[in-house]
Amino acid sequence: MAPPLKGEVVYLFAFDVADEIRTEKVSKILSKKAMPFTIPLDHTLPKDMPFYTPLTIEPRPHAWKLGGLPMNIVVRIYDVGVVSLMISVPFEVSSVKELIKFHEPTLDNQRPLDAAAHDLCTDIVKNLQEYIVRGSEKVGTPEPYTVFTFQEVGGVVNTGQWVEEHRQEIAGLLAETDAEKLSPQQVEETFRQSISFSQEDTTIIDWDSAFVIDLSGPPKDILHVLELANLQLEELVLMDQRLDRFLDRAYDDLEATRFPFFGFFRMGLAKLRRFRMDVTKITDDVSNISKFFGDWYLARVYLAARERFHLSTWKESIQNRLSHLDHLYEVLRAETNESRMLVLEFLIVLLFIIDLVAVFLRN
Repeated sequence: MAPPLKGEVVYLFAFDVADEIRTEKVSKILSKKAMPFTIPLDHTLPKDMPFYTPLTIEPRPHAWKLGGLPMNIVVRIYDVGVVSLMISVPFEVSSVKELIKFHEPTLDNQRPLDAAAHDLCTDIVKNLQEYIVRGSEKVGTPEPYTVFTFQEVGGVVNTGQWVEEHRQEIAGLLAETDAEKLSPQQVEETFRQSISFSQEDTTIIDWDSAFVIDLSGPPKDILHVLELANLQLEELVLMDQRLDRFLDRAYDDLEATRFPFFGFFRMGLAKLRRFRMDVTKITDDVSNISKFFGDWYLARVYLAARERFHLSTWKESIQNRLSHLDHLYEVLRAETNESRMLVLEFLIVLLFIIDLVAVFLRN
């Protein structure tokens, strides 16, 4: 019998629920005391380095079970308006391919895990109502991510060698397909973002899931890095969707320029300014993300996740389209000002004619 593989499957869910959450005023969530989350910093780093600390709670034990195993839940609240859920379940299997079933988890009560996570987030948002700024009407669809973490891989001590021997199986797990059917090119693509610090750890990051081995214990720091990258992806995708709506509104305003002096577009401009502030805030968070981590290895993990999630591409797309939107509104503003000037000139001429008529009638 093959030595067992032991670890946890961790499901990350990022829910955008508001433009902002005043986390500094939150003391309890779901009747549990909220505490700032931290990860250990490397002792060589400056002690005054800024460190982002979202609020964290572990809710009362849930009756959620997957394959008869209890699930652990960690909730984090971010002031950028995001609620993040980290739901984990332990496993012990004899081969990597046995883990494929965890890609689409259904609880023992036959309920999909993402639906249960959605309901839990809805309860959390209700608890946070007084601290939410410009909240969403309802909790939307989350950005999920699956991480397979291992603390024991058949008793081996050199993870790099073990991973090399099981490349095909690992690629099949991350691709959610039969490993034997994968081409060598796909296997190479899966391992393109593979990172290791010592012989005891290996991290492989793919688009939809990650494979993490850490023989020293649960990789809480790596999970936090992946959680942040997943959160940023959620924010950027939603901003892109909101930008689509702004562009539609801009085209509608251009169609309404037959009566431009009434200023039908002012509300859109106000929303645009607020949206630009949101973009700036998220861009700053992404640019300063390395401050969140305690060492260069975690920064490398983040850079790999950023490349996999195409965060830079999302940001560039948003900035380009936002510039295009600015141009459209400037054109509309110019046309509106020109139309107003024509109206004013017409009124001046009309008043002059009325004055002449009045003088003529008096004489």
